[in-house]
Amino acid sequence: MAYSYEEAVEYIGEIPRFTKKHTLEHTKEFLRRLGNPAFDRKIIHVAGTNGKGSVCAYLQALLTAEGKNVGFFTSPHLVSVNERIRRNNVPIDDKAFLTVFTEVLAVVRQMEEEGLEHPSYFEFLFGMGMKAFAGMDAEYIILETGLGGRLDATNSVERPYLTLITSISLDHTEILGGTIREIAGEKAGIIKPQVPVFYDGSSKEASEVIRSAALEKGAPCREISKNAFEIQEVTRKYIAFSRANAYDKDVMIHVPMCGCYQAMNAEIALCAAEYLLEGEQIHEERWQEALASLRWEGRMERVALHLVVDGAHNPGAVEAFVESMKALGADSQDGSVVLFSAVSDKNYEQMIECLCSNLDVNAFVVTEVEDARRVPAEELRRVFQKYTKKKVVCEADVCEALRAAEAQRTADGDVYCL
Repeated sequence: MAYSYEEAVEYIGEIPRFTKKHTLEHTKEFLRRLGNPAFDRKIIHVAGTNGKGSVCAYLQALLTAEGKNVGFFTSPHLVSVNERIRRNNVPIDDKAFLTVFTEVLAVVRQMEEEGLEHPSYFEFLFGMGMKAFAGMDAEYIILETGLGGRLDATNSVERPYLTLITSISLDHTEILGGTIREIAGEKAGIIKPQVPVFYDGSSKEASEVIRSAALEKGAPCREISKNAFEIQEVTRKYIAFSRANAYDKDVMIHVPMCGCYQAMNAEIALCAAEYLLEGEQIHEERWQEALASLRWEGRMERVALHLVVDGAHNPGAVEAFVESMKALGADSQDGSVVLFSAVSDKNYEQMIECLCSNLDVNAFVVTEVEDARRVPAEELRRVFQKYTKKKVVCEADVCEALRAAEAQRTADGDVYCL
């Protein structure tokens, strides 16, 4: 049958109901039947607990600023599933989406006829992404892992051009392991023989695991430490940092997000871009402009005059959020409010303890996300009251929670949504 765009989106949305994640061998067979699309391009594979989406976004912005055509596969999407498949950071249009959906579905139907299982939701979209990139004149393709690294569908690409590993902290512990070393081992699973790997060296434990994996694979390894840059200014609209190398030490990089952790993410992307464009002319002013003008949703993003949204969803991300709040001075009594929600498969109590122990905000407001895994607002209130004597307002409805948070902030304060 012929599908409309709306029917294609509905079909993809229904996939989780009738299939599950498969082995890498299954995904490799799926891609082989698609013709190993875009395997001849320069593929940059990115894994990590936090920051990988931002690193990908920065890197595509830098490459695009130099006139390169860049394919970018990312997740999750915020509004439209098209957002997961981008060219020069622009989601593919509905017509292109439907075209690759039709091509991929035909291959999947043939697989099923031969007794092979239907790809999972993420695997299907990954196949669509690679098929779409093959039809573009993309020289570079940036692949953001979904979950983990070693067993992620994106790891079926056996010969990337470069691998990047961002900040690692405890998340998805029931799947990836309960220690930093175990989780780092899963992320380091994207390292390939002789393929360079650049990584965030902030965690000593994670760095040891990554270096060991790189040595075992004979992969050139470069650690990006916090000594590689110096944060010069943090405002409620941007951060500014300088790079530590002699060539760039007087150049100020502005990123239009106030999260301090974005300096490390931007530095990883800058180092990766320098490697990818080695031997070519680099236009520094274009890079500055590209980073300063980038908008990456949900990362300490100011969406209104007094409303900031951050996607912190695990203890490591919340620690980074707290660091940013301190740099802004919002950890002291400036009249700000934190609006918090969580899903049950996250360590929300540790996240709440971190917020309560470090932030002197006006109040905390708890609410519920529209998800089957949501934690009831009353449960969140109970946990907050365990760790703070600050006012805790409970509103299950998100709109009511926003109104309550607005009412609790002072004239100079902001509402920070987590």
